[in-house]
Amino acid sequence: MKRAEKEKVVELLKGAFQGSETVILVDFKGINVPDITELRSRVRETGSAYQVVKNTLALRAAQDTPIAEIQAHFIGPTAIAYTSGNVVALAKVLKEFLKTNPNMSLKAAVMEGQPISVRDVEALADMPSKEELLSKLLYLLNAPLARLAGAVQSPLRSLASVLKQLEEKQK
Repeated sequence: MKRAEKEKVVELLKGAFQGSETVILVDFKGINVPDITELRSRVRETGSAYQVVKNTLALRAAQDTPIAEIQAHFIGPTAIAYTSGNVVALAKVLKEFLKTNPNMSLKAAVMEGQPISVRDVEALADMPSKEELLSKLLYLLNAPLARLAGAVQSPLRSLASVLKQLEEKQK
């Protein structure tokens, strides 16, 4: 790789690091190309990115970014998964993939400018998705209103029932 290409890769990575809410470092040794291709497509479906770069280039790009705090983890084969969108979806995809590929492991992560542990990434993966949380919130907001509507309609139903019974009794 020529110097100009390396500088371009460093600039692209630096932009990705600065524009991403979360960056996760992954150790990917012992994985074949079809598996990595599958992982990349699953990560891409979440609106995230997965990239393998040389550690020296990644370290240069990490300077003056929050990623600099986890630069000690750029040892050995390192892939970078990053997103500015749904962090939970990315964590779920990585955790799911790691279950089927035990040679891979998470190294470190940065979320919203702060380093987080591998356990925290796994905890994120166990969280419900944004859509699930929103549906639960809507249910909780709607439940009291539904109960109130039922309570208001209950006397009307009772009155209608009594009137119907009176009508049948008169016949």
